[in-house]
Amino acid sequence: MALTTSDRDTIANDDQYAPVDMTALLRELFPITRSITGNGVRQTLASLSKFVPLSIHEVPTGTSVFDWEVPEEWNIRGAVIKTLTGRTVVDFAESNLHVVSYSVPVEKEISREELAAHVHTLPDQPNSIPYRTGYYARDWGFCMRHSTWLSMQDDRYLVQIDSGLAPGSLTYGEYFIPGETEKEILISVHVCHPSLANDNLSGVVVATALAALLSHGGPRRLGVRFLFLPATIGAITWLAQNEGKLDSIAHGLVLTCIGDAGPFHYKTSRSGAAIDRAVEHVLRHAGHDYEILPFSPYGYDERQYGSPGLNLPVGCFMRAVHGTFPEYHTSDDNCDFVTSAALEQSFSVLVDVLHLLDNDRVFQRTDGRGEPQLGRRGLYRAIAGQREAGGASQMDLLWLLNLADGSHSILEIADRANVPFRRILAAAKLSLEAELIAEVSQ
Repeated sequence: MALTTSDRDTIANDDQYAPVDMTALLRELFPITRSITGNGVRQTLASLSKFVPLSIHEVPTGTSVFDWEVPEEWNIRGAVIKTLTGRTVVDFAESNLHVVSYSVPVEKEISREELAAHVHTLPDQPNSIPYRTGYYARDWGFCMRHSTWLSMQDDRYLVQIDSGLAPGSLTYGEYFIPGETEKEILISVHVCHPSLANDNLSGVVVATALAALLSHGGPRRLGVRFLFLPATIGAITWLAQNEGKLDSIAHGLVLTCIGDAGPFHYKTSRSGAAIDRAVEHVLRHAGHDYEILPFSPYGYDERQYGSPGLNLPVGCFMRAVHGTFPEYHTSDDNCDFVTSAALEQSFSVLVDVLHLLDNDRVFQRTDGRGEPQLGRRGLYRAIAGQREAGGASQMDLLWLLNLADGSHSILEIADRANVPFRRILAAAKLSLEAELIAEVSQ
């Protein structure tokens, strides 16, 4: 992996650290049948636990979580549609998208007309299988290529869904890396979609790679909490069971759809928090194409974290935006749609965001009366020594020393100076060593 920040340079020298092969992990996870509950989620978390020591939580069916209740657990073993002569025309073994998630068991002979009410296709994408769910419908259904459905002209068919819906539990994984303060960064990904590579698995594998990287790092100012949970009901469940921890969350990101080759999109937090400025700053100075989107109460779990009674500072980090690309929630969102280069680039941006958040502080000049004399403190020589490594320039130092008044953070100074965060951070380190500034407690 291309590692550029000081955190990554330090970790690269750790003999115990092995970078996660995100593409290989994504391909390993892709065939697993996942839903909001069930053994597929457990199998997925078991695979991730090979890289980071996840704490696995099981929350029983019927548990009250805010205005919701943990549902029954769903598992499926197979499903087919056959002609009366025994020819299989749709088989769950070919794609786990073929069955509507949470379909109740069924085994019967049925007319094509009756079957039509249980079939989902995409007429505009005739060779793609749609992804559909029916978590609370107590119904059943098949998803198939529209071309397949058009070819099915028999009067009657045999349908079978071998599934189970019974009291069980909702499963999620959690990994916390403590910091030196009580404040923390929340990284949340959903693990409830079956074979969808970009929407779901790209966020899962990048979050796993981040967790593995940070677990081998040195001391951190902010803790980092990783959540691997089913969308909506999983986030609501975690929030309901962890209300006592929520005041510690200083920043948060939901990661999804970050494996395609398109430009970055970032949906801001509900409250307009520091995380929004941090992500935009990193993207701007990394030189990537990107767009900042306003918060809306539709999307992923940022809307749960940002609900009015909680209002946590959590944004959503994406490349493609849900519902706007043709592969979304179809069989075309496969392993070939996700590229290794895009995963690596998303990973690199997020490492820099986490580095920024952990190092953003507020400083104040020890003597703010006039410009300090830099020469007798050796700062000109120090700056010259950093120049080739992309460190602080003289102007960076002057910006830092002028705005270090106890009310501007390093990020705010970097934005004002229109330079990358790392350069103002380098200027701050030089100024600290020269005892020109002191950190202000926040």
